[in-house]
Amino acid sequence: MAEFTLPLTALKGRGAAARVAHRFEQEARAAFDDGWLTWDETLQGEATKPQTEVRWEDARSAIMANDSPDIAFDYSINPYRGCEHGCSYCYARPTHSYLGLSPGLDFETVIIAKRGLAALLRKELMRPAYRPSMIVIGSVTDCYQPVERELKITRSLIEVLQQARHPFSLVTKSSGVERDLDLIAPMAADHLVAIYVTITTLDGELARQLEPRAASPQRRLRTIRTLAEAGVPVGVSVAPQIPFINDDMEQVLEAAAAAGAKSAFYTVLRLPWELNEVFQQWLAVHYPQRAARVMARVREMRGGQDYDSNFATRMTGSGLWSELIHQRFHKACARHSLNRERLALDLSQFRPGLAAGQGCLF
Repeated sequence: MAEFTLPLTALKGRGAAARVAHRFEQEARAAFDDGWLTWDETLQGEATKPQTEVRWEDARSAIMANDSPDIAFDYSINPYRGCEHGCSYCYARPTHSYLGLSPGLDFETVIIAKRGLAALLRKELMRPAYRPSMIVIGSVTDCYQPVERELKITRSLIEVLQQARHPFSLVTKSSGVERDLDLIAPMAADHLVAIYVTITTLDGELARQLEPRAASPQRRLRTIRTLAEAGVPVGVSVAPQIPFINDDMEQVLEAAAAAGAKSAFYTVLRLPWELNEVFQQWLAVHYPQRAARVMARVREMRGGQDYDSNFATRMTGSGLWSELIHQRFHKACARHSLNRERLALDLSQFRPGLAAGQGCLF
């Protein structure tokens, strides 16, 4: 019945166009025209729109250790699994497979919130064997995605870190970070925090397609300005770089620097596991004429493969196209005085007893 398979169409407010099967599934399903107007409803955008569902999970641990040699931090805390921002390029999508959920629509519609995370963090920081090291909040999915407005899990984590005087950083696409400036700004004054805001493109229409439920590029620039004016060290992430899609990296860096960013970093598009199918579906829906060209350049940066997990090259790629992106980035940073100084957060102020309400003599 392949000739009756329904064409993929964009779902309003969603990055994925379909529920992609996860790699542990035993069965595969595909939509087709059953003769009951399904085809017409789909083409007219009248099919049932998926709603966001939040599920609670009792956290077993708060701090996760990182052993990847190409990542610059040792520990991370992730308040949520899945992300409602719905970014079509998100490398974290395949993690939903371990939950028996689709890396496609389920990743952005079934959000797992971790219960009791702040209490666990407090307990782990107080362990005698714990030694302070850089912690990144939300290294997998955005810690300020829409559900954070009500659940406030990220805020509870920052409260614990503030009490223990433990440094941290985070990367977000959301203006929600501004809500917690009452905690973040005093920590910034003591060299205990750094914030990075991701701006993939300044093109609002492209951003709505790539990151349908994230803040607009202009709103993110305003967030950078707000953080900088509050004295918070703020940087910009221009990740990921996607050939022939977001070609305005230099303009993003210029605008971010003008808003107050002092540092920047980038990665190139990577397509592990099911993300390969999700992203190629996105290309087929939004940019069918250039899809083959985009994937040809992606493969050029991955040694002829759709993806190469080699730690030496997975973040930046390899080959001529990768080198071109590298040169463009570093020349733009030099032009706008980004990355001139390395920010080092102060680990020496860590006082775990303060998080438990104990006094301190020093």
